[in-house]
Amino acid sequence: MQYAILCYHDENVTCAWTKEQDDAVMAKLGVVQERLMREGKLGPVARLLPTTAATTLRKDREPPLVIDGPFAETKEQLLGFYVLDCASLDEVLDIAKELGRANPGGAYEIRPIGLFFPGKTGS
Repeated sequence: MQYAILCYHDENVTCAWTKEQDDAVMAKLGVVQERLMREGKLGPVARLLPTTAATTLRKDREPPLVIDGPFAETKEQLLGFYVLDCASLDEVLDIAKELGRANPGGAYEIRPIGLFFPGKTGS
């Protein structure tokens, strides 16, 4: 089963990190990521740019409205995500806890991934 770990944190905090602080967190995460890669569990990983770089398409109106900035004002922002191939929710929770020790603060939201293949049945 594939799972997504969505990484939330207050970007006012993470964007205030010095280059040295950011490099230290990324090095700690890199240790976990290298192990997951060797075990064949790690899929795509993405680090998103700050919400100041976001554009939102509000599709609940006609015509759709395009606005600068994130979808909603929130205390914590989606900063990135991992895709993992794990045997169970317990396994992905253990990995999320390990990632959390490397990068404290914020929250991880874990969701199973349902794959969709356009034009194919039984996806």
